[in-house]
Order: sequence, then structure tokens, then C-alpha cells
Amino acid sequence: MAEEKKQEEKKAEEKKLAEKPVEKEKKKPEKKKHVPEKKPEEKVRHMMRVAGVILDGSLDVPRSLMKIKGIGPQVSKSLLNILHLDKKTKLETLDEKQIEEIENIITHLDKHMPYWMLNRKRDYETGKDIHLIGPELEYASREDINRHKKIKSYKGIRHSLGLRVRGQRTRTTGRKGAAIGVSRKKALAAETKKEEKK
Repeated sequence: MAEEKKQEEKKAEEKKLAEKPVEKEKKKPEKKKHVPEKKPEEKVRHMMRVAGVILDGSLDVPRSLMKIKGIGPQVSKSLLNILHLDKKTKLETLDEKQIEEIENIITHLDKHMPYWMLNRKRDYETGKDIHLIGPELEYASREDINRHKKIKSYKGIRHSLGLRVRGQRTRTTGRKGAAIGVSRKKALAAETKKEEKK
């Protein structure tokens, strides 16, 4: 009897399952990627002039600013914090007002950055901490070297001789240049003896 009841219960369950319609698996809705719409009036500029340097607009802002001489990774990241921009923002998406703001901050970096981030501390002429970019930086470094040469400091003498300035070894490296090697001296001595015999 117990077996008959179990069989009847199984048949009843099978009938219930057969009567229920099979539910289809629900598909997850696909997420649409957000693509910013381009306005027809707005032109996308692939090359932009910032602080006198033509930059690639397809790069993100910190990487494109690093193309300016005198601005490295640390300075470009801190510029983003000052401007409240996302690090993935492309340079071509910025409008004229934002670019002018970037140029203004770059020209007055000494007012926005701590002194230890500036590239010219205690300037020789002014005595102030300033940050130079582009041709101004090249000119200042050239003038510093010329000043050292003029006063004949150790650095100036090393620069004028074309040797290493900062205490590096010169015995094995940096052998290119005006210095004549030992084997070359021997060869010259042998040539002069031959000429004297003739």
C-alpha cells in the first residue's frame, strides 16, 4: 500500500509539472555604452596650441601637457588637480575658456605649486623661485653654463673641455671626443719618425 501511494504521488507531481507552462529564461538587458553626442557647430581640433607648443589633441590632458618642455608627469598631474579635470579627459574636448585657464596656470606655476616642485629655485638674477617652460628654460640653462665658463669655475672648465661635470668616472666611459688615446699617440709618434728619416 505504501508503494501504491508513492507511485500515485509521483504521477500527481508529474501531471502538475506537465500542466505548468515552461518559463523561458529571461535575457539580461544589454547595457548601452554612453557615447557623447557631437554637436554639429563644434569642430573637433586634433592639433592645439598651448603655451606656444602645438600639442596632439587626441591624447589625454596630462600626457599632452608633458610634451611641453619643463612640464613633467608630476607637474601635469598636479595641474589636473588644480583644474579639477579627470585624468582621462582628451585635450580636444576642452573648450577655449579651459585652454586659456590652462595657459594662465602654466605661466604662473610658481603661484599654484609648492616651491619644491618648481624647476628654478632662487633664480640667479631675481632670487625668486620660478618655473620656466619651453625656450625660456633652454635659454636659462645655456646662460648658466656660459656664466660658469666665464667665471672659470670647476663646472665651467669641465663644460668647456667637453668632459663630465658631475663627478662621473672618465677612465672607461665617455671616450669619444677630442682626447687622443694611447694607441693613437704611438701611431702619431711612429709617423713623425718616418717623416724625419726621409
